[in-house]
Amino acid sequence: MALGIFIIASITDAYDGYYARKYNEITTEGKFLDPLADKILVSSAFISFALLNIIDFWMVGIIIFRDLFVTGLRMAMEQKGITMVTSMIAKLKTSAQMGIITFILIILGLKGLSLAWAIPILEVIKNYKIIYSLALFVTIFTALTGLTYLYSNRKTILNFLANDKS
Repeated sequence: MALGIFIIASITDAYDGYYARKYNEITTEGKFLDPLADKILVSSAFISFALLNIIDFWMVGIIIFRDLFVTGLRMAMEQKGITMVTSMIAKLKTSAQMGIITFILIILGLKGLSLAWAIPILEVIKNYKIIYSLALFVTIFTALTGLTYLYSNRKTILNFLANDKS
């Protein structure tokens, strides 16, 4: 069930953005709410996985901190009329996060079904710590995209900070 709900939420999110751009229906609210919805969807899945001891809480902490920090900074700057540029790497980050979530949900589904043909696959995934490795990759990639985001917007951020002090 969780896999189905997650896939439907991901697909509807993608189509929403696609149609908003296609029909030029992009709004200020949509620019804020769409990434926020992504962050809520991804964060809730990662928190659930941490509670189930599938991934480590420190990984979830880094992922959520990066997203809250960037979103908070973006909101503060938007209030001053300053727009930060979203990079392609940030979109890849979201895709990588959704990919690992989908993978974990598939594995959980296979475990729950206890299908004979899936047992060797599940053993390989467990023995080689594939979920941990993928989660570690996504965590590092998420942190890296946060740093890249700050670096690519450094002039805008410094300008914002300078104007905020005056």
